[in-house]
Amino acid sequence: MSSVVLITIISLSLLGVIAALILYFVASKFKVYEDPLIDEVEAALPAANCGGCGFAGCRNFAEALVKSDTFEGLSCPVGGNETMALVAKILGREAPEVEPRVAVVRCNGTPGHRKKTSRYDGELNCTIAHNLYRGETDCQYGCLGLGECVDACDFDAMYMDSKTELPVIIDDKCVACGACVRACPRDIIELRKRARKDRKIFVSCVNKDKGGPARKACAVACIGCGKCQEVCNFDAITIENNLAFIDSDKCKLCRKCEPVCPTGAILEINFPPRKSEQTKEAEKAEA
Repeated sequence: MSSVVLITIISLSLLGVIAALILYFVASKFKVYEDPLIDEVEAALPAANCGGCGFAGCRNFAEALVKSDTFEGLSCPVGGNETMALVAKILGREAPEVEPRVAVVRCNGTPGHRKKTSRYDGELNCTIAHNLYRGETDCQYGCLGLGECVDACDFDAMYMDSKTELPVIIDDKCVACGACVRACPRDIIELRKRARKDRKIFVSCVNKDKGGPARKACAVACIGCGKCQEVCNFDAITIENNLAFIDSDKCKLCRKCEPVCPTGAILEINFPPRKSEQTKEAEKAEA
């Protein structure tokens, strides 16, 4: 009986040794070499894993940076130019300066501007609501107000305003990761160039209906009249599908477009108050 047990133990031990040797040779044969620079680059990144760089996480982004010959099309919106300069130093390259961006909400359809014509009584999720029906107002393009974009933000840079029923972006906290842009099923959130003093001029509307139906659905809808385009000297404004759009890369913030908009669809943010005509006349007289 003891000999049977001994033989069994020896047999199992031999099988274990053979299996270990096979695994060792297989591991050696198919071993994947990983550049140690990937660890260094990953350590230099902010570890936000937000996907703003276009990759699943910082590790994947680090691999792409190490394997790429240039930084073209590669940037970390959270770390910004400072982080990319540090990565460039590790890799012995030069990182181009990238203009910082900030998210904006292109909808100004507050309850005062958009009358509710129905009531949604379903799952409080923008994507589900968007797929089920056009919304509680006659505007099928505007914000649904259910806060999916806020839930997607990992930097506490957004909140829902209870009065306007619209999301609000906190510029100082926004890192332009694009999570809110991807979360919005109606594409009303856009990443725009961050200007000095966080000043912005943009068309706060995405309604593509013609003027009459658009204005009926929302008092501040863009009607595609083209008046803003006529006064722009920098080719920053285009009209497509009955909707005006201001290119933040071309816009010089001259403020000529906002006064001529007949519906108030163009918003100016963080600018000093405009001078009244009386003040202008007084200054001319004094001069």
